[in-house]
Amino acid sequence: MTSNPTDLGALFDEHVADEFVAKDVAATMATMTDHPVVNHVPTTAGGAGRDAVTRFYSEHFIGQWPDDVAIHRVSRTCDGERVVDEMVISFTHDRVIDALLPGIAPTGRRVEIPVVAVVGCENGKVAYEHIYWDQASLLVQVGLLERDGLPVTGAEQVRALLDGTPLNTLQP
Repeated sequence: MTSNPTDLGALFDEHVADEFVAKDVAATMATMTDHPVVNHVPTTAGGAGRDAVTRFYSEHFIGQWPDDVAIHRVSRTCDGERVVDEMVISFTHDRVIDALLPGIAPTGRRVEIPVVAVVGCENGKVAYEHIYWDQASLLVQVGLLERDGLPVTGAEQVRALLDGTPLNTLQP
């Protein structure tokens, strides 16, 4: 990867705004390298290469999010090659969202999940996005996974993250 004096945080902010505010595939792709990779790690949704990423954004991501989607950044770390954002994404599951819940019919349930995006950059463009979240928490929140007997949580993950107080202290 090549270091560049570009403000990588501003680059990623533009990229996200093009995805979620402008909902513009061409503008989103303009922020990316000629050979980008997008990987939503829990579902492996995304693409590798310009054509595949463009197709993913056009058919499965941009414009597919609920109208009430909100992204709240918790923290950001940048160096000369990458941006790492810790975020909370919230929405009402009122439509199929291929990146998170491929093929799952809307449940109408409210969702709040912590998300981490690791964004690699080359020459002032986004080269890759690796997006992580707790799929078990998401499945609990939309009613597809019962947590009884399982070490999983739901939206309380977000409250614990934002309050800075773990809910489960694992005391003997």
